Order: sequence, then structure tokens, then C-alpha cells
Amino acid sequence: MSQASSQHTHRRGRLQTRNQATALAVLGVAVLLILGSLYLSQVASFAITNRAIEDLISRRDQIKRQNEQIIGEIASYRTVPRLYARAVALGFSPATNADIDYLYIPGYQPQREAKALAAADAKAAAPVAPAYDQTFSGWLEQQFALLRAQFESFGE
Repeated sequence: MSQASSQHTHRRGRLQTRNQATALAVLGVAVLLILGSLYLSQVASFAITNRAIEDLISRRDQIKRQNEQIIGEIASYRTVPRLYARAVALGFSPATNADIDYLYIPGYQPQREAKALAAADAKAAAPVAPAYDQTFSGWLEQQFALLRAQFESFGE
């Protein structure tokens, strides 16, 4: 009887080993299926996002083309012959010497030197740099004074 029970035990052990191997194989396949489905969902999401980006880029390019076309159209409306024709249509006409009134302003000198004017413009246009007279020790003292003021305000 002991020999029969030992054979039965060995058979049961082989079946358990096979069952465990089968369970591990099924579990491995299930994990691979889950990982594969996650990968496919990420790839699909990536593809959808890329397609949306491509659509937005093509829409941007189309809008740029329309913008350039409108800029060209505006430029054609600003040509001198067209503006001249529009002014004539509105009732304007070129000025003649008889249409011009001259004013005399006492003290005005039309022939003043251009150099003086250019120098004044350059002087007004040049930015004035702030005077920098701070030293490191002065800055350090200022920082310590600010720190001391902060600590004193904590007690209030």
C-alpha cells in the first residue's frame, strides 16, 4: 500500500506542476494581452493627436495664404493712381498757385542750419544712462538694514 500511495503522490505532483505551468502560461498571455492593448491604445491616441496637429497646421497655412492675399489686395488699394482717382471722385483737385495761401510769421528763419537741428535731435534721442555710484559695501549695508527692518517688523 505504501508503494501505491507513493505513486499516487508522484502523479499528483506531476499534475500540479503541469497545472501550475499552464496557469503561468495563461497568466503570461493575459499580461501580454493587457500590455499589448495598452500599447495599441497609446499608439492610437498618438495617431489621433498627430492627425489633429496636421489638420491645425494645414489650417494655419491656409490662413497665412489668405492673409497674404488680403495684404496684397490692400497694397493694390494703396497705389498712387488709385488714391488719386478716388480723391478726384470725392471732389478734390490738385492745388494750383492760386489755391495756396502763404502766411508770414515774424522771426521765422527758414534757412537755419540743418546741423544744429540734427545735433539737437541726436541729443534728444540718445538715452541718458543712469549714474552708477553704488559700491559693494554700500549695497551690503543696505541689504543688512532691510533684513534688520524685516526682523523688527516681526515683533510688532
